[in-house]
Amino acid sequence: MIRTFDFIFSFFGLLFLSLLLLILFILGLFDTGSPIFVQERMGKYKKAFKLIKFRTMSIDTQSVASHLASKSSITKFGAFLRRTKLDELPQLVNVLKGDMSLVGPRPNLYNQLELIEERDKRGVYTVLPGITGLSQINEIDMSTPKKLAITDAKMIERYSVKDYFKYIFATVTGRGQGDRVKY
Repeated sequence: MIRTFDFIFSFFGLLFLSLLLLILFILGLFDTGSPIFVQERMGKYKKAFKLIKFRTMSIDTQSVASHLASKSSITKFGAFLRRTKLDELPQLVNVLKGDMSLVGPRPNLYNQLELIEERDKRGVYTVLPGITGLSQINEIDMSTPKKLAITDAKMIERYSVKDYFKYIFATVTGRGQGDRVKY
């Protein structure tokens, strides 16, 4: 049932937002020259997939978790994209392909060993990663691996169609700020 909702919402989201996506892409060309950011992330059962986002940091920024990146790496346009969560829109392609769900634990990098260990203990990798979820709307990010893994496991344990819509609605109406960048 959730996969059906994911497919429908991501398909129509990409369709209806295509003009906005094009405008953001063009603005991103002027910002960094390379508006799309693709990064290998860990998906369901730890299977690798290519996460797609709008680029918010300069091209020469090291590939690390957001909370380990410097604020100076974020471009002015990138700050706007992060603040408005528009940098996440290209992930609708990942949802459409089935690499992700709209709701689930945020996909981590393979070098986030502490988080991987904590998530392994709690069975978090048995579900598709998502764009938003319980941790995101409660502003828990990857800088606190154990707390994040516990919250992700709690979400998975109690997950329902009602929760799916609740987390999406909370995200769309502005709850949660995404991963923090150190200042």
